[in-house]
Amino acid sequence: MKLQKLLSMICLFLAISSLANAQTSKDEMIKEWERAKTYTKEYLDAMPESGYALKPTPEMRSFAEQMLHLTDGNYGFAAAASGEKSAFAPGELEKTTDKSKANVSKIVLDGYDFVINSLKKVPADKMGETIKLFNRFEMTRGTAFAKCFEHQTHHRGQTTVYIRLAGAKPPQEKLF
Repeated sequence: MKLQKLLSMICLFLAISSLANAQTSKDEMIKEWERAKTYTKEYLDAMPESGYALKPTPEMRSFAEQMLHLTDGNYGFAAAASGEKSAFAPGELEKTTDKSKANVSKIVLDGYDFVINSLKKVPADKMGETIKLFNRFEMTRGTAFAKCFEHQTHHRGQTTVYIRLAGAKPPQEKLF
């Protein structure tokens, strides 16, 4: 049973690795990041101003903090993947005191622009180079951008519940 689980995990790892290392063009990656930016803007717009402070439970992040955390990740992952310098230290954006809808929306959308512009600056033949993400994890630049995409998707998805708790309707799924 343990061997079967181990083999399953190895197969899953190999499948994920091959997907991450697939020859997806930079243009396609940039297109996906632009779609994600548009989709996230729909989330930011859907949440009423009063919902930006909403916390489903006291120990959870507020909607604004979730979006700022997502953006902290965007800057951190993209800086590591591209070699571009981030304007923010890790975790700095979550500590932003102005958590108004207008300010959070600007910060979040600027973060997407940082990822997109950083991705554009990495030559396609350098996407397979190995880097050390956060001085801990060895992976290719392309995989680091994929992990960044996964991170922002995860946290944006979490905010669907926040929007519903605020009495608003979340945006329709935007896969394409």
